[in-house]
Amino acid sequence: MKREITIDGKQYEVEINECPIGSPFSVRINNKTLEVTLEHEPNYAKAFSIKVNGKPYSIELSNIEKNAPLLTKVNNVPFKVELKPATTSKIALSTLSPVSVQVQKPTQLKGEGVISAPMAGRIISIRVKKGDSVKVGSVLCVLEAMKMENEIASPQNGVVEEVKVQEGKAVNEGDMLMQIK
Repeated sequence: MKREITIDGKQYEVEINECPIGSPFSVRINNKTLEVTLEHEPNYAKAFSIKVNGKPYSIELSNIEKNAPLLTKVNNVPFKVELKPATTSKIALSTLSPVSVQVQKPTQLKGEGVISAPMAGRIISIRVKKGDSVKVGSVLCVLEAMKMENEIASPQNGVVEEVKVQEGKAVNEGDMLMQIK
């Protein structure tokens, strides 16, 4: 089943075939597949837990009303989630909210090979240095945002001309990370 969701104003396509309680299942978000385990039936009155790619997350849901934004907290970070009507069968809201923070936003390419941050966060790993050759899809750095690790991949083949970030430093959405020629 496919569904479009909007998280804090940004749209994602989510596909879930089934979501059994206690067993891992696949969730596809913008063509990236994640393994999710919903360990217990969600209790909407209090926080519940899931695992995404083996990492545990605490989920809190509130304001569960038809046709209204879903107010969600994932590890105490708030999100506003809006669901578009399902094109096939219904899906449990509990599986959409926690998984949504795993969405890998696309690396932005601005100007002459400028790679910018797709979201605010902290650089936890830099995998290339000036002069390195990279191919499309090569991981350039890892950005931690909302306690999630997001690999920033090269959108083009080329050579790293400049690295503008350092490990441990905070970046804002749109900040230049590096340049590739």
